[in-house]
Amino acid sequence: MSSSASSHRDSRDLIDRSHKATDPLGTLTFVGLRGADPFLQYRILKYNWGNALIERLGSTTLPSGPAWITNTALDRLALSPYRSILLAMCVGSVLKQNIHHLWVRQERMDVAASAAVGALNAGLNSINSLLFICSHTSASVNGEHFPQTPLIVGSTLYVLGLSLEFISELQRSEFKGDTANNGKIYSGGLFRLSRHINYFGYTLWRGGYALAAGGWVWGATVTAFFAWDFVTRAIPVLQDYLREKYGAQYAAYEKKVPYKFVPYLY
Repeated sequence: MSSSASSHRDSRDLIDRSHKATDPLGTLTFVGLRGADPFLQYRILKYNWGNALIERLGSTTLPSGPAWITNTALDRLALSPYRSILLAMCVGSVLKQNIHHLWVRQERMDVAASAAVGALNAGLNSINSLLFICSHTSASVNGEHFPQTPLIVGSTLYVLGLSLEFISELQRSEFKGDTANNGKIYSGGLFRLSRHINYFGYTLWRGGYALAAGGWVWGATVTAFFAWDFVTRAIPVLQDYLREKYGAQYAAYEKKVPYKFVPYLY
């Protein structure tokens, strides 16, 4: 890698890709912010936190459906099936991101970057929860009867997307963990489908979560935003870094896998 790649990071990139050492304060910030998120979402979904804002905007909160009875410890949450699944989506995203940050992550994230990424994810989850409890924007159009089409489609996209993101990153981490692969670019596993399959997975689960909470328009808006951000910012930044780092190896990978985001499409 050239000296320019090792001495600075692109101003458009939150992650310092040139340094692999961990930042304890950054890790504490990220894990702490993400770990607090489910408690915030539970308060919104269970106790209608944000009700004052919703009423100020001229709407009302959606009456909560009957609590889900599972005869397990989950009954203590006293949430309807629909709200329980939305909370589970939040918890799943937190577990995935914290596992990735603690054991899979390859690049250093300082306090500022960790705070920004943690706050972004918590903020998006909070918007999802608020849109759901708002009667004018909720994806639930039938008194939280279970299941409903937005929840079914959104949950499917969520599971598919989170699986693509998590599994692809685990595959790459295992490859990078083998010292025999030092200096080699990973082009196997799910990364044979697209060069940034993990970004595509993130976009899918983010869109699915938004769809399940705020309906079709909000789901499409979130999906379009992240697709735009990855295609116009994140992917070009990462490609510049990889081309500089791996040179001919990455050029060969681009020819082998022509799709940079959506498999078999783009």
